[in-house]
Amino acid sequence: MNKYIVGKKIGMTQLFDATGKVIPVTVVEAEPNYVTQIKTKQTDGYDAVQIGAFEQKKNLTTKPEAGQFKKAGITPKKELHEFTTTTPEAYQLGQEIKCDVFAEGDVVDVTANTKGHGTAGAIQRWNNARGRMSHGGGPVHRAQGSMGGRTFPGRVWKNKHMAGHYGNEKVTIKNLHVVKVDTAKNCLLIKGSIPGPSGRTVIVREAKSVAMRGNK
Repeated sequence: MNKYIVGKKIGMTQLFDATGKVIPVTVVEAEPNYVTQIKTKQTDGYDAVQIGAFEQKKNLTTKPEAGQFKKAGITPKKELHEFTTTTPEAYQLGQEIKCDVFAEGDVVDVTANTKGHGTAGAIQRWNNARGRMSHGGGPVHRAQGSMGGRTFPGRVWKNKHMAGHYGNEKVTIKNLHVVKVDTAKNCLLIKGSIPGPSGRTVIVREAKSVAMRGNK
């Protein structure tokens, strides 16, 4: 059975190991998830399981989703995420998945959207250098600089570092370690930092590289 769960980033804190060493950890609140749909090669062409998390009001649920939740025998969920699996027969509709699916020492991959910074200039967005601040440095000190020659290339090169939307991108941090599983508070304590601000939805799953090594 594959391991994954949808949770919410609470923030960072620290723990101490048996030797007194400080371990920085991120707290992920992993409320019980529920299996909302099971896909197989016979019915859908591939094996996958859909997981629902976080309660949602009925009036915010579409009719197709409401029928799906009713079939699974669960209340409407706000977040729906699909995961590929090699053992779809191990799941049942409406099955509850808690944070204890993971154990201390497990290696996981964590996916979330990074913090959004809105529209930013090239210096903040791409860490470009600024112009001279001394006399003679020009009237604009944080300008982007040359876009390219007029004769050649006669256009702006593709992928030129320019001002634009910065942040709010899906990022996966791989091979993080689960330091502690708090079943009483439905929390996972994961070593190190993970993407996004506090309150952001995160997906925790068994590390792919570790799973691949285990299959060999």
